[in-house]
Amino acid sequence: MLRGLETAVYFVDDLPRAAAWYAEVLGIEPNHSSEHYVGFTVAGDELGLHPMGDSGRSAGAGEMTAYWSVGDIDAAVAHFVGHGATANHAVTEVGGGIKIASVNDPFGNEFGLIENPSSPNPG
Repeated sequence: MLRGLETAVYFVDDLPRAAAWYAEVLGIEPNHSSEHYVGFTVAGDELGLHPMGDSGRSAGAGEMTAYWSVGDIDAAVAHFVGHGATANHAVTEVGGGIKIASVNDPFGNEFGLIENPSSPNPG
């Protein structure tokens, strides 16, 4: 069911400042930049930055979600919930045909899922 790690998203209080810092540290410009998300392609994987305020999260250190690539996000959410996970973030279209969702595993970890028609992870 899982195809590979698609995106690691870091939640930040100041998106422009974080985007500038990551661009400098990584030595690359973002592949996508908007007021809601900034993404960098690093060795074929996505390092994403998301504003904390848009996430419904409270500010705190170490906030991030790794998104695992799936072919059918609705089926993947149902699969995980059927195995004891709880729905966290409903399936949401985020543009370009990309859909994200997350569940919480029985141990309290957020587990991100992403359906991306342009995924580098083969189905």
